Amino acid sequence: MPYRLLVDATVLVHLAFLAYVVVGGFLAWRWRRTIWLHVVAVAWGFSTVLVGIDCPLTHLENWARERAGERQLPSEGFIAHYLTGVIYPTNAVEVVRALVAVCVVVSWIGFVLPRLRSSRHHASV
Repeated sequence: MPYRLLVDATVLVHLAFLAYVVVGGFLAWRWRRTIWLHVVAVAWGFSTVLVGIDCPLTHLENWARERAGERQLPSEGFIAHYLTGVIYPTNAVEVVRALVAVCVVVSWIGFVLPRLRSSRHHASV
C-alpha cells in the first residue's frame, strides 16, 4: 500500500513538472524570480526528451511499482506511457514537442521584452 501511494505521488509530481515546463515561463511574468527555476526545468525536460537523459522520477516510479508488485513503465518512459496515445495521438509526438517549444519560447519572449523596453526607456531618460 505505501509503495502504491508513492507511485501515485510520483505520477502527480511528474505531471506537475511537465505542466511547469509548458507554462512556467508565463508564471514568471508575474513572479519574475521564478524564471531561473523555469530555465532549469526546461533544460532538464528537454534534455530527457532530446538527449535521452534518464529521469529520476521515472526511476522512482519504477522502483515503487516493483515493490508494489506492479509492472514497470515501458523503457520509453513516463511521457510515452501516460501521455502519448492517451492525451494526444501517437503520430502527433513531434507536433506536441514543437508546441511545447513554442510555448516556452513565447513565454520567454514575453518575459524579456517588457524588461528590454523598460531598460531602454530608463536609458533614454
